[in-house]
Amino acid sequence: MARALELARKGVGQVSPGPLVGCVVVSPGRDIVGEGFYLFEELNHAETIALAQAGEKARGGTAYVSLEPHAHHGRTPPCTDALLAAGIKRVVAPIEDLNPKVSGKGFAHLRAAGVEVQTGLMAGEATQINEAYLHFMQTGLPFVHLKLAVTLDGKIATRTGDSRWVSGPESLAHVHELRHEYDAIMIGAGTAALDDPLLTDRSGLPRRRSLLRVVVGDRSRLSPESQLVKTAAEGAPLLVLNGDLHSILKELAARSLQSVLLEGGSGIAGEFVDAGLVNKVTFFVAPKIVGGIAAPGAIGGRGVEKMADAFELERVQVVQRGKDLEISGYPRYTKG
Repeated sequence: MARALELARKGVGQVSPGPLVGCVVVSPGRDIVGEGFYLFEELNHAETIALAQAGEKARGGTAYVSLEPHAHHGRTPPCTDALLAAGIKRVVAPIEDLNPKVSGKGFAHLRAAGVEVQTGLMAGEATQINEAYLHFMQTGLPFVHLKLAVTLDGKIATRTGDSRWVSGPESLAHVHELRHEYDAIMIGAGTAALDDPLLTDRSGLPRRRSLLRVVVGDRSRLSPESQLVKTAAEGAPLLVLNGDLHSILKELAARSLQSVLLEGGSGIAGEFVDAGLVNKVTFFVAPKIVGGIAAPGAIGGRGVEKMADAFELERVQVVQRGKDLEISGYPRYTKG
């Protein structure tokens, strides 16, 4: 299963609006005889690729699949049919696919045909790999990942607005790897006007769709000479949206965008936090102190009145990036 999940990750940036899926086929003698992973443009699913590689060696064997196989006719025939035709006797899949067209139906089809189905193995890891896809299928809204670079005293810029660069080079490089994982990147119009960012994926890794740059706020705040506007004319997609946050997220969902990397500034970050619309948080904390009451903090908005109601993270991970610390986690919203 660890290998199936590793294979699934090979599709990062190349499967949306589908899920990341990897498959390993093991013969009755416990040899790995086939491997595959899903890429949206290549149509074939991970299971059919692995089964084709395995051939007759799959008969009587086990398929380890990182997500429930589908049993409906979509862009491809059902993967459950392919598994049955290949003579697979056991399927191990950690989690259910929350797509309503799939959810539970794949497992039911296999069990009805006499295939042994086991679930739950490495479910946490499998859920995290497809967290954006699963959230999108469950809620109909994109998965929002708030990413900010801050100093030790919680500042994202100096009192003059200078923010280049809060983080060190290792963190900056990793940010592009993060951008590669997402369908869209979002900032507020004020930050766009002040920082004149480019907001592109410069990871150098292959992606199926260009990263959509989304600016929230008044379009008039964007200068025709800004990098965002100029590069939009050259083919880097730009979308300027105004209105309430739910409507903005629904507009992105209507464009089949599963995930958004929210890069600030403090105003829009605070709005999303106050609205309970942040699904994941990553802070790059640099060992620097800016000081100054006028220097902007990371999160604006209304905030909470009591410490007991603070925006608290669970499943926290800490990674060192050069001199910086990358702290990531998932919010647990408390009701005050």
